[in-house]
Amino acid sequence: MKSKGAIKVLIIVLGLGLFIVENAFTQGKKQYKVGCIAFYNLENFFDTIPGPNDAEFTPEGVYKWNTEKYNQKLDHMSTVISQIGSEMFPGGPALIGVSEIENRAVVEDLVNTPRLKSSKYSFVHYESPDRRGIDVALLYRKDFFKVISSRSVRLIRKDDTTWRSRDQLVVSGIFDNELIHIIVNHWPSRSGGEKRSQPFRQAAAELTKSLADSIFKTDPNSKIFIMGDLNDDPVNSSLVNSLKAKGNMDDVKKGELFNPMWKLFKDGTGSIAYQDTWSLFDQIIVSEPLLGGDKSTFKFFKAKVFNSPFILQKEGQFTGYPFRTYAGNTWQGGYSDHLPVYIFIIKEK
Repeated sequence: MKSKGAIKVLIIVLGLGLFIVENAFTQGKKQYKVGCIAFYNLENFFDTIPGPNDAEFTPEGVYKWNTEKYNQKLDHMSTVISQIGSEMFPGGPALIGVSEIENRAVVEDLVNTPRLKSSKYSFVHYESPDRRGIDVALLYRKDFFKVISSRSVRLIRKDDTTWRSRDQLVVSGIFDNELIHIIVNHWPSRSGGEKRSQPFRQAAAELTKSLADSIFKTDPNSKIFIMGDLNDDPVNSSLVNSLKAKGNMDDVKKGELFNPMWKLFKDGTGSIAYQDTWSLFDQIIVSEPLLGGDKSTFKFFKAKVFNSPFILQKEGQFTGYPFRTYAGNTWQGGYSDHLPVYIFIIKEK
């Protein structure tokens, strides 16, 4: 589906009493509202203040992390976020999940950067027990989204009670008079090898599935967005067999999940590169009520990877890779080792 008309900015008054500025496009005689939802792994976004798990990211640590580098990181992250989805939704996504953030303070600094402040971002964040001291969070534009509830859910291994990972963040709220649910993830890494670490991601997928199922029990028509750095591709077992996210929209039945990133991955698109191979670990998955031809409520429109040239390596051995902050212990001055992913949702006006 391609827009045949110019993008227009419209002012809509919600029943909540909120004023929102949103984009619309026309196709034939129909006009659609547009929403943008995204996810971005910010790659080791630490402050410079010494804490219990961040010795490496201090001025005296191996990365020589200091105020100058921190401020550049803030500028870079805000630059990217402000441009995600701008082809249809200027000002930054209405909702964006983020991972690899140290604490509430760095998110507070991020939403108050000059590039993002005018978009009126707020956020939901909880401290996780992760041994590296990194968490997930959800940023949202207050003119578009109103939080109703949130909680942080622990990922527990019954065979090892000392094991720690990131919590899964569940946020419910109102988006243009519609109730939606967001689950933000950062599943266990492939450290130690894909095969050895696979059961950890399978456990994470099972937890995410149980969270989605519990939402469906409350309302079978729930609109759920599952997002995160899943450290697996759309075709891996954790996604296909544990989360049961399907790559073919026509196969998705009531109470099931659709993974629009599956086709992107099959077409060769990735969000992270390693040894000349692209993976699509960063994904956004939607529930069945977000599918279908009836656009009287918000429905999934398209999925994309944000790969603007300015966040890609421009020279050397890793030309075309994500332009990262560090390579080993060497400061690169880039953005992140991951590319952001985003989707558009649309609703007929």
